[in-house]
Amino acid sequence: MSRGRILLVDDDRDLLKAAADWLAVSGFSVDAFHRPEEAFTAALREEPDVVVTDVRMPGIDGMTLLNSLTRRRGDLPVVLITAHGDVGLAVQAMKQGAEDFLEKPYDADRLLSVLDKAVEKRRMKQEIARLQTLVGAREEPDSIVGDSPAIRTLRERVATLADVDIDVLIIGETGTGKELVAQALHRLSRRAKGPFVAINCGALPETIFESEVFGHVKGAFTGAIADREGKFEHAAGGTVFLDEIESMPLGLQAKILRVLQERVVERLGENRPRQVDVRIVAAAKSDLSADIAAGRFREDLFYRLATVDIRIPPLRQRQGDIGLLFGHFASLAACRYGRPIRPVPAERIAQLQQQQWRGNVRELKAQAERFALGLDEPVAAADDEAFGADALTLPERMASYEAHLISEAYNLSEGNAVRAAASLGIPLRTFNEKLARRGLTDLRKRRSQIDDDR
Repeated sequence: MSRGRILLVDDDRDLLKAAADWLAVSGFSVDAFHRPEEAFTAALREEPDVVVTDVRMPGIDGMTLLNSLTRRRGDLPVVLITAHGDVGLAVQAMKQGAEDFLEKPYDADRLLSVLDKAVEKRRMKQEIARLQTLVGAREEPDSIVGDSPAIRTLRERVATLADVDIDVLIIGETGTGKELVAQALHRLSRRAKGPFVAINCGALPETIFESEVFGHVKGAFTGAIADREGKFEHAAGGTVFLDEIESMPLGLQAKILRVLQERVVERLGENRPRQVDVRIVAAAKSDLSADIAAGRFREDLFYRLATVDIRIPPLRQRQGDIGLLFGHFASLAACRYGRPIRPVPAERIAQLQQQQWRGNVRELKAQAERFALGLDEPVAAADDEAFGADALTLPERMASYEAHLISEAYNLSEGNAVRAAASLGIPLRTFNEKLARRGLTDLRKRRSQIDDDR
């Protein structure tokens, strides 16, 4: 694979040939031109990754070529090379959009480094633009977003199973989007006009589970002053989503198994079975084999649920989707909070792709929303480890993060506590109290030293 396509411009034919040959040997594809106007036409017609041009040329010089390309192809990086360079010319070139500026005789390794970075930056921008186009093409805010092979396969499986009226088990780690997949199955099915009723099996206490899920009749227990339909009856014609099915107590598992097998429920306090027309989609964090072996989950219920399953890959296995997902969630958050949509820098995408994402898409969404609100700061690898599950307690992590935000706001406001407090949306008095509580009072001293050194 080519290291990048370079459009090389120099009026000195001997130097042009030597440089073109050397770059080609170094792994680049090179189009060489000794006339700038021909190079300009080629740049508009072709798709080079970088333009490298001499500055001092008769007729059209490198600065003119830079200005013309910036107006017509602002996405195309331009590197200037001259034997007459000085600081003033370099500053002017950078202000006018040059990617970099090298003086003859230039260091070969330095030029290669500049070209590699420019190629990588442009390709990253192209990828971000492609991902943003994909995001914009999606009409549903809760669509399964991603363009990796794993997610394309997932979408195909959802589309295949959606209109087959069969129960489904979704398997995926915490934060991978199991409910999103369940909603997609419902939305694409013939039951789409019916209700989608989610039941968190881990959040409902066993004492009220039957009443909530199956319903009750008047007088069934103290406080039951009227008949009440349960969630299965309420979902008639639609879909019931049983989230965290592995956390359901064994006694209740037997009753859910009966619903799956016979499609009937009995309200608490009565013996009359009631037919329910529902599709059941369940979700678990693992394939349940360990829970079955430990006797925590009924094997017959597992086989009844797992006639077909859908497995969601963790975010760490689909890094190519990280930029797309981040931009998608940031855009949604910006619209929700009335903020302008911020473009995601290529460098930020590269940093995001280095994180472990223990919380999967849910963790990424939280970072994207902070980015949309202007409250984020790229998390360094060491910080990512510090916020790991075993490093600090939750209060310690929250205190550390609050201290980070306060410090960031204070520095961005150049030591103006009033502006810093306003940027965080808290009163000045509260800001000063938090400075003291988090041991950040030395920020004022450091800011004074910075100001004195200027």
